[in-house]
Amino acid sequence: MATKPSSAPRGLGRNNEPSVLILTSLASGTKHGYALTKDIEAFAGVTLGPGTLYGAISRLEERGLIEPTGGDERRRPYRITASGLAALTEAVRAMRSLADEGALRLGLGALARVVGADPAPIGWAR
Repeated sequence: MATKPSSAPRGLGRNNEPSVLILTSLASGTKHGYALTKDIEAFAGVTLGPGTLYGAISRLEERGLIEPTGGDERRRPYRITASGLAALTEAVRAMRSLADEGALRLGLGALARVVGADPAPIGWAR
């Protein structure tokens, strides 16, 4: 099961879908299960348990979004497919749209300017 860091705010539940986390990790290169777990922990602060990780890997493989690249059963590396890249792109765009709208409604466009980000390219300026 995916877990959040202890400092994460409580109340909204898990907001990181294992499939999206795995596809995001594989977008930067081929990895086996343990390397996926460590990479996801590093960039998302989420620990996927073995059941969650390998269940999601199986579903992604069945849907043709990732594929094994060889190796033995224990350290089988996976890579993202063209369909996986398309699915990840769609998911990231949808998340960006939701994040942009949430930021707008929370008035965080000004915050982006304070920390030095240009809000226009990411849609915070309307």
